[in-house]
Amino acid sequence: MKKIYVIFAAALLSTGAAYAENESDDCVTWNKDPLGLETVVVTATRTPKPLLDIPVVTRVITADDIQKADATNIKDMLQQEIPGLEFTYSMGQQVLNMGGYDGNNILFLVDGERMAGESMDNVDFSRLNLSSIERIEIVKGAASTLYGSSAMGGVVNIITKGPSDKWAANVNSRYEGATKEWRHGASADFNIGRINSLTTFQMTDAKALDLGENSSLPTYGGKSYNVKERLTWKLSDALRLTGRIGYFFRERESGTVSHERYRDVSDGLKLNWKINAQQDLEVAYSFDQYDKSDLNMLTDKDIRDYSNRQNICRALYNLHMPSWKSQFTAGADYMNDYMMTYQFSEDNNHRSQNSCDIFAQWDYTPSDHWDIIGGLRYDYFSAAKKGRPTWKLAAMYKTGKHQIRVSYASGFRAPSLKELYMDFFMGGIFMIYGNTDLKCETNHNFSLSWTNHGSVSDNLKYCLTATGYYNFFNNYITTATVQRDGKTAQMYTNIANQQIAGADASVQLHHQNGIGAKVSYAFTKNIVKKGQPDLTAARPHSLTWRIDYDRQFTEKYGLYVALSGRFLSAVDVTEYASTELDEMTKTHYDGYSIWKLSLSQRILKGININCAVDNLFNYKPDNYYANSPVTLGTTLTVGVSIDLQKLF
Repeated sequence: MKKIYVIFAAALLSTGAAYAENESDDCVTWNKDPLGLETVVVTATRTPKPLLDIPVVTRVITADDIQKADATNIKDMLQQEIPGLEFTYSMGQQVLNMGGYDGNNILFLVDGERMAGESMDNVDFSRLNLSSIERIEIVKGAASTLYGSSAMGGVVNIITKGPSDKWAANVNSRYEGATKEWRHGASADFNIGRINSLTTFQMTDAKALDLGENSSLPTYGGKSYNVKERLTWKLSDALRLTGRIGYFFRERESGTVSHERYRDVSDGLKLNWKINAQQDLEVAYSFDQYDKSDLNMLTDKDIRDYSNRQNICRALYNLHMPSWKSQFTAGADYMNDYMMTYQFSEDNNHRSQNSCDIFAQWDYTPSDHWDIIGGLRYDYFSAAKKGRPTWKLAAMYKTGKHQIRVSYASGFRAPSLKELYMDFFMGGIFMIYGNTDLKCETNHNFSLSWTNHGSVSDNLKYCLTATGYYNFFNNYITTATVQRDGKTAQMYTNIANQQIAGADASVQLHHQNGIGAKVSYAFTKNIVKKGQPDLTAARPHSLTWRIDYDRQFTEKYGLYVALSGRFLSAVDVTEYASTELDEMTKTHYDGYSIWKLSLSQRILKGININCAVDNLFNYKPDNYYANSPVTLGTTLTVGVSIDLQKLF
């Protein structure tokens, strides 16, 4: 433990010496948009618009935020940046809770495309490579009018880096002390005439955490590989064709007899046509297949027992009408969803479903002060032979430094193939059955937000945001205890209505001298009827913060130092008391806070050396359960990243 602080102190002393030596060569420049308020985003409206001009509340994690957070993976990144978001454990897998919503109600997209495969109702987050991300756009609340099923709690859209002007190449490596994890990555981006190529690669190798005897959480070591290629061909000034292909492999050392393996193959083709100054059209096809298998270490046989394959066709049309001060957007999607799994009955271990939709949106700006958006959508699902309409209405009033946003949106989640058809003997203890009579989960989301931004002085900029929201759920889907064939079992069913209310608030400050601060708070309240179990694991209060200093002293040396952290209040979670499924009990999880000290030095323009002390005050839970943070205390992380094009 002492060695960690000695190493970090030495690094700080070295930066202090560099500062003193180069103080007279100060070459810091003022960022015109240090708070990212002018960032152009696409998720909330499906069309590019500046963040300040969108009536729907949107949170953006920029490339600068990603670098400053110095997170080891996408899960750490989201937990550091978004209060009210927590990853917990279930059946040995990490699952997401965001503001009272489970992972199956939060739609994760990569460049607007869905991801196949799931574990405990969550996507495989290890597929997401932080080094290739340009920004992350987060829309909280129902977004089904634009994105359909599974977007009733919000959308997290991960936008990858766009083509560079000339060429760019990066190599990076990182070591994390607690898990002894090595992560190596590389990327290459170059242009040949009208063709741009972007290739990214990442590999990880980590050891299992030994949480001791007071742990009910299994942790595993393992390795992964992730490689992606994207080609963009500018056919003309009006036509652009983009193709992509990717392969992902992960092996989890789940035991001495067998290892779990996860593979994903994805590809896609997209055509963008700028018809004229007022019209543009996007047509796309995407394929994603996610497989799971078990490798027998004794026989070396690798047996696939799960496969989820999605084929998706999509069209999006935009019409700009300046004379009407509006923009019209229309689109349609078709998806074939196929699943083969050991969790279905032996005589029919594969199922499929077709779904299609059509949607339209009207974006009207009657004056410089008002922006109004209305949308309507209809989805149809072949398994249930039913359709589902959704709609939304949002308005923003802005004047001077203030923006007021108000919105209503409906959302839904169609029952998954697993929830419809499961027939599985869980751990040799009890059966879990699907239910073909399930109805869609639906919700109604209301939100009101106020933003105030500006300058306290010529050197100090600020942004204040406060949001309140209310959600009403219908037909929430979960497993319930039933008697079947004379035995106690679990069956997916629609339970009584639930409600979620909450509020978010954030403060951002940035001074011209490089000092910045960001504090975000979230309050979540699950409202259930008396006697009904609260099946969510949302902590009522949560807080994230970061105080940092960023300055480029000379052309060859820059420094970034940050103190960040997160706090989550205590929570009581309703859980089954035993494997007999005949009793439920409340388990109490204490509140906790985790602090992080980060240091980054930019040397010779293209070299970044990072060092971080995570869990600065050595917090450890008394017992490790599903909602406990998985930490062994203070740990050191070091890394280096080299941008070759900047060096040469």
